Amino acid sequence: METAMLAKAIAIGVGAIGPGLGIGFIGAKAMEAIGRNPEAAGKILVPMLLVSAFAEAIAIYALVIAFSIK
Repeated sequence: METAMLAKAIAIGVGAIGPGLGIGFIGAKAMEAIGRNPEAAGKILVPMLLVSAFAEAIAIYALVIAFSIK
């Protein structure tokens, strides 16, 4: 029982590292791009949100895997 809990914790912990870094980089680069060209903020926002949603989906997959460990 204890090893299953440890496996769940490791699965969600490792599975959240990549999306967390990815969303941070996405936000940083989007803010940098808007800072360089403020008129392009509308064109940058939608792709940024779309890519952030895809990165977040990977974290949700890790959560599903963590819940499926018995």
